[in-house]
Amino acid sequence: MQHGPAVRRRKLGEELRALRDRTGLTSGEAARLAGWHQSKISRIETGRSGVKVEDIRLLLDVYGDVVSAQQRALLEALSASAAGPETGTGRGRQWWHDYRGLLPQEYRDFISLEAGARSARTVELSVVPGLLQTPEYARAVTRAALGGLPEPKVDALVDVRLARQSVLRADPPLELSAVLDEAVLRRKIGGSGVMEEQLRYLVEVARLPQVRLQVLPFSVGGHLGLTGPFVIFSFPNIADLDVVVLDHLTSSLYLERKEDLEAYSAAFRTIQAHALPPRDSSDLISALADDA
Repeated sequence: MQHGPAVRRRKLGEELRALRDRTGLTSGEAARLAGWHQSKISRIETGRSGVKVEDIRLLLDVYGDVVSAQQRALLEALSASAAGPETGTGRGRQWWHDYRGLLPQEYRDFISLEAGARSARTVELSVVPGLLQTPEYARAVTRAALGGLPEPKVDALVDVRLARQSVLRADPPLELSAVLDEAVLRRKIGGSGVMEEQLRYLVEVARLPQVRLQVLPFSVGGHLGLTGPFVIFSFPNIADLDVVVLDHLTSSLYLERKEDLEAYSAAFRTIQAHALPPRDSSDLISALADDA
């Protein structure tokens, strides 16, 4: 288990080394073509240091035709999230960098993974996932979780939450599969009015073709998700790049070992199989909204 930047740097290095091998270049030859010392290639490929997006673009130009457009886009996104604050600027700058004074590094890591992913599978036990929250629900959650925060900071964090949701309407959009414990729907965060609006929005967003929303009813009893919420991110055209994110009160953990990914993927499939089908889930959410 490692924090985001270390995971991203190692994965980025592995993919860059695989691309270099496909070109038939040695590390020394690649370094010479890039105008670098060989030690820089070594540090990047082993994940020992961050790398600027500009350097990744130069290296990918060196590797030429073996790099697809989608691989290039994702590796650039990975380099931005792996670099850390000292190198994650310049042309690779993303919108969340404007919130560096507000957001901890781990949250920025999470956003960068979300922005670069092809799909996300998530199980939530307590609150509506951030990608599906209404502004007022997001505000109520933020106030509850970070009590005493000045209102301008609450506003900024809500803005971040809403900005993240753009991935669901990007081209191509993030494919989201979410399983919500029934408790998520019955916990009246922000009061009845806020909760009714949130529930009706869930029904609306569940109609999007890229969103699969299911409810795990109380009648299921105990289930694998009781160990805690999790998110599994999957990425396009990059082998073995999936990552599981576990949230804790003061930190997040990133799991990338094959056995961890298999275990959480199997757990998600099991939880999803016990959940109500999407249509029945929407019917339940609608009924709860009427009673809110």
